[in-house]
Amino acid sequence: MKPGEKIKLQREEKKLSLGEVAQRTLISEELLQKIESDEAAPSLGTLIKLARVFGVRLGTFLDDQKEKGAVVCRKEDNLHSENINVAGSQVKENLVFASLARQKSDRHMDPFLIEVVAGKETASKYSAHEGEEFIYILEGTVEVTYGKETHQLNAGDSIYYDSIVDHNIKVTKGQKALVLAVVYLPV
Repeated sequence: MKPGEKIKLQREEKKLSLGEVAQRTLISEELLQKIESDEAAPSLGTLIKLARVFGVRLGTFLDDQKEKGAVVCRKEDNLHSENINVAGSQVKENLVFASLARQKSDRHMDPFLIEVVAGKETASKYSAHEGEEFIYILEGTVEVTYGKETHQLNAGDSIYYDSIVDHNIKVTKGQKALVLAVVYLPV
């Protein structure tokens, strides 16, 4: 099931209208409708706002939570990915997420393998949400904007930040990059 379908299911289970969710999340009703119909990809910040409103984990929209114990994620299992945009207002193009713990229930961290691709992102598109993020660059070069700072990170570099501050990640030189990202959300 795609993230938009899971979002719609959660909204319907909670008996909330699109208007009510829009009001509580400060996300336009039009964008929510596009996300639910899979016409637009949600940003991480958008998913976090929706998780808060529905009272569910962030991973609810990206995974298939089943296991309470240890979960092994094999390389071949990472083929199932979801596209998510940096700011959630564009067509799906910027980031391709593969959850590395989608079968682990009741987790507090969400580890992702993210392919960052050149898209139609603009410098003004940022994400901000509760929690913390750790990003480790596996391949390629990315530019991470954090508040007013900009950092160019190469393979082997990492960055850890409070995600409440506006932030953005994009590739440089039109190339692709592969990053390991771990997102922590306070309970």
